[in-house]
Amino acid sequence: MFPLVREMAAPGARIRVPVVVACRVLGFSKQAYYRWLQQPVSAREVEEAHLIEVLWELHGDDEEGGYRVLADDLHDLGYEISERRVWRLCKIAGIQSTIVGRTRKSKKAGEPVGDDLVQKDFTADGLDEKWLVDITEHWTGEGKLYMCAFKDVCSNKIVGYAIDKRMKAGLAVRALTNALMQRGYPENVIIHSDRGSQFRSRKFQKALKRYKLRGSMGRVGACGDNAAMESFFSLLQKNVLDRKRWHTRDELRLAIVHWIEAKYHRKRKQRRLGKLTPVEFETIVRSAVELAA
Repeated sequence: MFPLVREMAAPGARIRVPVVVACRVLGFSKQAYYRWLQQPVSAREVEEAHLIEVLWELHGDDEEGGYRVLADDLHDLGYEISERRVWRLCKIAGIQSTIVGRTRKSKKAGEPVGDDLVQKDFTADGLDEKWLVDITEHWTGEGKLYMCAFKDVCSNKIVGYAIDKRMKAGLAVRALTNALMQRGYPENVIIHSDRGSQFRSRKFQKALKRYKLRGSMGRVGACGDNAAMESFFSLLQKNVLDRKRWHTRDELRLAIVHWIEAKYHRKRKQRRLGKLTPVEFETIVRSAVELAA
């Protein structure tokens, strides 16, 4: 605000505003302005403070990404900035990848941001009561491809998903948004996940609150807490990911989408669903609900 006051009070200004008036309107004292005027903050300092704020936000989306990844993200947002400068700003701000060095140790699970509302009970009386969510990855000739998917506990249908080359909080939010659009934005759905940084992120937690959903997180070291979701990824692994060597991300992306929509949802009969496909099961459930109404 101080540079704005100086600009409005300058002799050559089109509409000159006295310092006292400008300070009163903008909500600070003229003494504070004059103190700043004696030792003003440079434009570069202001710019770097802004860049550090943006870097912290991007780091929150992908805690594993280093300064090179953050530099790429800044370029995607339209910032013209060198990797060297990003490295310097990260060092000043203390922003560091959660993966340090080449020897990767098992990463400590983060603190939960919600209770475990599922307690290994992977059953539901109706559709859109409980959704499970997780992220899987697979190598291609162009690098890794990540997929975040939401599964309805009642019908085993994959109600929404998103696929990208980066495992960021935005991937989980896009998958959630896709699921909500497909299902007509139901409220009070339990969203059960592990303690991955993508699901603990502010962006994902804000999305849960915005859409009035109930977040749930499993315990540390309890591999069975999300076993029902992992069983789907195991099927995906056997039927798609490990079937051949994938040269491009787009090739693998199309294969994943085709298998989910054409085979898993419409052709793969499941014993838990009475030897019905997820689509057939949901059709029967919805018809029963409409008749009961």
